[in-house]
Amino acid sequence: MARDTYSQRSLGTLSRRIRESRVLLVGAGGIGCELLKNLLLSGFGEIHIIDLDTIDLSNLNRQFLFRFEHIKKSKALVAKEVAHKFNPKAKLEAYHANIKDTEFGVDWFGKFNIVFNALDNLDARRHVNRMCLAADVPLVESGTTGFNGQVQVIKKGVTECYDCNSKEVPKSFPVCTIRSTPSQPIHCIVWAKSYLFPELFGISEDETPELDNTEDSDNAEEIANLRKEAQALKEIRESMGSSEFAQRVFGKVFNEDIDRLRGMEDMWKSREPPTPLEFEKVQTESADVHPSVSNEDQKVWSLAEDCVVFKDSLDRLSKRLKELQESSQGDTKPILVFDKDDVDTLDFVTASANLRATIFGIDPKSKFDTKQMAGNIIPAIATTNAMTAGLCVLQAMKVLNNDYEHAKMIFLERSGARAINSDSLKPPNPNCPVCSVAHGRLKFDPERATIGNLVEDILQSQLGYGEEVSISTEQGILYDLDLEDNLPKKLSDLGIKDDTFITVVDEEDTEPRVNLELIAATEKSETPDEQKAVSLDKVPEIPRQPKKPAPAPDEYMNGHAPAGRKRDAETAGLSNGEGDRVKRVASVSVVEGDSNGDGAHPIVLDEAQNGGAILIDD
Repeated sequence: MARDTYSQRSLGTLSRRIRESRVLLVGAGGIGCELLKNLLLSGFGEIHIIDLDTIDLSNLNRQFLFRFEHIKKSKALVAKEVAHKFNPKAKLEAYHANIKDTEFGVDWFGKFNIVFNALDNLDARRHVNRMCLAADVPLVESGTTGFNGQVQVIKKGVTECYDCNSKEVPKSFPVCTIRSTPSQPIHCIVWAKSYLFPELFGISEDETPELDNTEDSDNAEEIANLRKEAQALKEIRESMGSSEFAQRVFGKVFNEDIDRLRGMEDMWKSREPPTPLEFEKVQTESADVHPSVSNEDQKVWSLAEDCVVFKDSLDRLSKRLKELQESSQGDTKPILVFDKDDVDTLDFVTASANLRATIFGIDPKSKFDTKQMAGNIIPAIATTNAMTAGLCVLQAMKVLNNDYEHAKMIFLERSGARAINSDSLKPPNPNCPVCSVAHGRLKFDPERATIGNLVEDILQSQLGYGEEVSISTEQGILYDLDLEDNLPKKLSDLGIKDDTFITVVDEEDTEPRVNLELIAATEKSETPDEQKAVSLDKVPEIPRQPKKPAPAPDEYMNGHAPAGRKRDAETAGLSNGEGDRVKRVASVSVVEGDSNGDGAHPIVLDEAQNGGAILIDD
């Protein structure tokens, strides 16, 4: 009996469609492993797997395709090798690469019948969403966080896309809370990870001022003081590798800087002031402690143990950086980057954060807890991953049957009467900046085509745009009425190449068209005299923007908040089932917390224009 006998009996003609389909799986982590297995056992004939990550020891408890001997190997390549045993007749292709690489353009996406997202970060999800829309390929989006999961079917012009609903804005901490008045363990961990570690082994804050990007002018004086501290650390960094390096760093950040903070008496009227640490005293107490204590992940280290691990990890990292600098070639200056799975960097952040926590009277954390908090990890549940992957395949069958009417958005929830809940797919948001746009394919000769050719020959002559139009790419605005100097410049000189998205915005005041996204493709003309420098594959249909509805009455005035699809807003917090939460703020990665230390989120008071009402926005 053939292995697909029962599949043919239950699925009928859909079985053949599944067997002949070409599938792309983006991500081979927690959900990806389960999904790959499900696809093969369901009879999918050709599957392409892409993932840029390598296998880590912490993956093995839930990513069942991987074993201890696979650690440090490519997830995509190992997943292909191991999973092929589930269906040896299937064709598998694996790519150890970034899905955002230029080789994976719109035409490449267009070769697939369906795409599955099993990713762990918002930026990559949005990229795949955009590429699938441009290639007009259906996408099955999925994610999990703890016991919760979500599966969403996305089809251009039929359903909402990933960006039709706004995602939850990550919570961040004010700079001065992290650097001057910490009150929670997470504040100390973020300080060690995103301030001290980069100052010593990465890029100095003098070169990356993003962490000091604040609109609070009251903090200006404190920001200036913190910059002085950064400059002092930069000078200490020059002594890296010497016998006094650890003592100088310790004395600077755990004694001198704390003394300065204690001198700001107004800051400590309502809280206990910090207590500086003396290097000689702590070193004496730690004389009998061996550095191997760092292997005790679950233990909360003592002050003496934190000091020993601090010195030992500082020495390990210093040697690594020195070796990188000696072996580097060219002008690029090598640096070290924090990695939650890297023992040296995690030891340093754990010990540094605990020393600072002791100074401010905050409970220290174990290395295991620090890894979760520094890496924004929510414990992954293998069962949730398996259920989510199964729901992805069920929805994919409806997609291959072109049965979007019965496809659903599905939620896994631990609370409530039912573990699995669903909602009908909503139509596209007419104001979505991603899926409400029109698409076209632009061919251009890189040696001749200019912005002027694009404006005159395509936008005005062929598509009927007026003078009020702007052209931009991810690099910025290339043309508008105030930027006509770019008209004679070549498209290639302005960074436009194969698969560049060129966004055309109609700036007309009355009935403007929706934005047009032109996907560029280079095509060198053999007979330039007879062919235009720019051309369209076909003239796209560009509808007018929908008229904006009249402003609705303020629903807050009668005590009721506007209704919304809460679950959709939570999608951005779902991971790929590996337990890595997706919350990034500039170069600081944080878990949820408050900035005032009392467990309540900041309340923003905003005076309304009519009636002087106060809106409280939590």
